[in-house]
Amino acid sequence: MAHFAKIEDGIVITVIVAEQEVADTYDGTWVQTSYNTKGNVHYGQDGEADDGVALRGNYAGIGHTYDSDNDVFYRPQPWTSWILDTDTWLWKSPITCPDDGKDYTWYEDVYQADNTKGWVEIE
Repeated sequence: MAHFAKIEDGIVITVIVAEQEVADTYDGTWVQTSYNTKGNVHYGQDGEADDGVALRGNYAGIGHTYDSDNDVFYRPQPWTSWILDTDTWLWKSPITCPDDGKDYTWYEDVYQADNTKGWVEIE
């Protein structure tokens, strides 16, 4: 069994589990996706990156984009300022999140007011 995403106008509208032969009988555009792929890396059953083949950048989810030119899936842009990394097909903030052991969340309005800020500590 494999996972398949139904694509309409470049957007994933549903994801199913089926045999390839079954998926081939459905109307519309269906593209295989891998539950084990994230950030253009394949992960094994133990959750660790392995030597498996990453399939189409990321696992497809409803509302995700399917870029047929690059044959990849990626999530909707979370914030206006975030940039799509075309190596991982994940969105990246324009500034790095602090790595000091504290929890942070992104505030787009803070970034728009001062583009040296955006990550705000969660208290």
